[in-house]
Amino acid sequence: MPNPREIKRRIRSVKNIRQITMALEAVSASKVRRATAQALSARAYANTAMQVLTDIASSSGSVAALHPLLTRREQVGTVTICLITSDRGLSGAYNTNVIRVARQFAQHLGRPVRWVAVGRKGRDALVRLRENVEAEFIGLPAWWTIEALRPIRQVLVEDFLKGYADEVYVAYTEFINTLAQKPMVQRLLPLAFDEQSALNRPDYLKMMEKPESRIADYIFEPSAAAILEEIVPKFVENILLELVLESQASEHSARMVAMRNASDNAKALADDLTLSYNKARQAAITAEILDIVGGVEALRAQVAADAAAADAREAIKTHTH
Repeated sequence: MPNPREIKRRIRSVKNIRQITMALEAVSASKVRRATAQALSARAYANTAMQVLTDIASSSGSVAALHPLLTRREQVGTVTICLITSDRGLSGAYNTNVIRVARQFAQHLGRPVRWVAVGRKGRDALVRLRENVEAEFIGLPAWWTIEALRPIRQVLVEDFLKGYADEVYVAYTEFINTLAQKPMVQRLLPLAFDEQSALNRPDYLKMMEKPESRIADYIFEPSAAAILEEIVPKFVENILLELVLESQASEHSARMVAMRNASDNAKALADDLTLSYNKARQAAITAEILDIVGGVEALRAQVAADAAAADAREAIKTHTH
């Protein structure tokens, strides 16, 4: 059985770790509500933007020929995948799951892949796996804004416009609720609606479904091409912002749940160690009592033996006289 002093040291260490995990849980819990509100708002905004794009397409026939970001390539060669992870760990399987899904998708494509890593954890994993990392963005902001996102959008758009990539995908974590987050992959460029059948589509691939057109009557000033030249990059930016905010809300939720589980496990471990400590201390006390009783019995036996020896000597003397 371990030494009671060693057990007590372990109990102190576990309790210190529990204090840290409880503090991290409180910090994440304070951020979850704001991150969730931002993600849901961005989701609604992105859906409305796609509805506007659908209406413009319905009004002008086809918008694909009016802007290069809307045009599909006949032959798809190299693909760029933007992998969104976090800078920090202690968030359960949040980073591991999205990295695994992104690599599965890359293998599913069977084409050369250029990686853009957003987050230190994804960057480290891709470098460790010797992937082709074109750009990395670490030291992520506490709260995402359009200005903070603009360098990432610029890299992805330039990849597509300059022909380095024929398609651009984003691997992110979709926020479902506080307890559930799902790693997903969504195509960002070209900004076109998917018509692919769902038969051979992986369940982690999110299709950009075409909303029902409201057949709005638009008047373009100065022209449809000029309007699209202005709004399509903003649509791309807003969709990317939505995916980043979804990942951020998922990260805070996953970290809060992971730290709560760690705190509960630390408490259970401390209780088990306390029980072991009490048993060890009781065993030590029992051993000391047994030693004392054994010593008393040995001393009593020695006294009895000495008394018997003295009586024997006295009897011998009496018999001699």
